[in-house]
Amino acid sequence: MTVSPRKRDVLSISDIAGDLPELLRRASRLKAERKRGALRPILRGRHLAMIFEKPSTRTRTSFEVAMNDLGGHALYLSSKDLQLGRGETIADTARVLSRFVDAICYRAYRHADMVELARWATVPVVNALDDLEHPCQIVADLQTMHERWRGRFRGHRLAWVGDGNNVLHSLLLGAAAVGLDLTAAVPSGYDPRPDLMDAARKLAHGTRARIELTHDPQAAVRGADAIYTDVWVSMGDEAEKAARETAFAGFQVNAALLDLAAPTAFVLHDLPAHRGQEITDDVLDGPRSAAWDQAENRLHAQKAILELLLRPRASPRRRR
Repeated sequence: MTVSPRKRDVLSISDIAGDLPELLRRASRLKAERKRGALRPILRGRHLAMIFEKPSTRTRTSFEVAMNDLGGHALYLSSKDLQLGRGETIADTARVLSRFVDAICYRAYRHADMVELARWATVPVVNALDDLEHPCQIVADLQTMHERWRGRFRGHRLAWVGDGNNVLHSLLLGAAAVGLDLTAAVPSGYDPRPDLMDAARKLAHGTRARIELTHDPQAAVRGADAIYTDVWVSMGDEAEKAARETAFAGFQVNAALLDLAAPTAFVLHDLPAHRGQEITDDVLDGPRSAAWDQAENRLHAQKAILELLLRPRASPRRRR
């Protein structure tokens, strides 16, 4: 194990805001290299611990395959399998794992626990989803749009239709960082956190992106270049299921809503989808769906992030 003297964490998309242009280019290059069978094992000998409190398909698989593709090793650790489940503190877990591995990704219920783990770990910590943000998802989302718009975000507008949740929080920050206009339509009472909106608008000031919030999905989608939706009931919100389904009526991404967008607009969904609720089958499975490219890009985005944190850097030459 090699501990970096300058440990860096990715707890928020804002932690890599300045790196996003290069991360997206690198993710696309890694995608092309994989298809050519030309990947290099640049993380040989590196180990990633993956602590998962919530179930996962895309996040777990993409991190494991990403480490394998780059020559490293990923170790899946369910919270039920760790001593965390028997009362060991997050701090003690972080200190122990830091002696074994080179990085930790953590899929947590609470952002406060994510911060606590990062505080005590001496190796990089990557947020693999918590109740506040989902930064790795948004890197893959931006990669998908980057590919479809030939590397240009300026002049395009993304419409979000759904909950003011952790995915939207990271998307607001990510869009602002790359100069992508974003209009988020959420039901009244389900707005994103004001501090995250403020942070996104501050980032947008430097990139001249427009970040807007509305409660009207038709207004948000009209003329948009892409539409993004997510489930109405996220993990941990099951007790609110009936109330949410009532509040989100009218926020379904269907053919009628898609018709309001630009003719070339495509649809994004971070998956898993609750078909027939936030999105209809004909849209998700239709020719304007980018959800499957988006899911695939989780792999390449994860690789780019892991490279950023773990790739050995050349030592500076000594002056003679």
